Amino acid sequence: MSPFPVDRRTLLGAGALAFAVPLTGAAAQFRGDGVFWSPNTSSYPTAVDLKANYQFFTSDEAAFVEAAALRMIPADPTGPSALEAGVPLFLDRQLAGDYGKGTRLYMRGPFGKGTDTQGYQAKWPPAGFHRAAIKAIGDHLGQGGGAPFHKRAEADQDAFLKDLSGGKVDLGSDVDGKAYFKLLLQNVMEGYFSDPIYGGNRNLAAWKMIGFSGARYDQRPYVLAYNKPYPLPPVGIGGRPAWTAKG
Repeated sequence: MSPFPVDRRTLLGAGALAFAVPLTGAAAQFRGDGVFWSPNTSSYPTAVDLKANYQFFTSDEAAFVEAAALRMIPADPTGPSALEAGVPLFLDRQLAGDYGKGTRLYMRGPFGKGTDTQGYQAKWPPAGFHRAAIKAIGDHLGQGGGAPFHKRAEADQDAFLKDLSGGKVDLGSDVDGKAYFKLLLQNVMEGYFSDPIYGGNRNLAAWKMIGFSGARYDQRPYVLAYNKPYPLPPVGIGGRPAWTAKG
């Protein structure tokens, strides 16, 4: 005999009843008997003031980031440079916020050298990694009275970034130059293709370049339009420039 005086049928019946209680409440809400959400309570992002000064970067850090981003994505006939697209401002605001603080990252040790298939491995949050790496790069280039990165010729800048990406630049025991290049390049691309409300991709230029529609709410007429360019201009979270009222 089972030590529990409850049979399977009774147990299943009780379970069904338990699940029916919350479903009944939800059904009432969908019928209009109750509202389980309130209007205008979404966490709408605050638009970055494109004329504002940097909040995170020092002048030396900003000079390096601007010059490096410009070499990573220079202007050409297909689209603007990273600098023209506002990438440094985008990155400044990200590093000054939760991303820079590593709010969603696991930041406890031990810290070791990661592999190419692993995620973020630095002992600092992203803001700290940028700050430490830029200082290490400045110290490295300044040995023997060398010029800082942003004052060097474009060919020299390209050569340095190539060496940095290949792990050929010794920035000391604390900073992994190859890992930093990977992070910087990732952040530059994020800023270039971000929604303009975050400071990058100004005038939606990057989205226009690749034919991305952006935040348009209805794409049904174009889902099956294979091998055809998207015919409408892109739209950001805050709309698009043509919608801005002119007074």
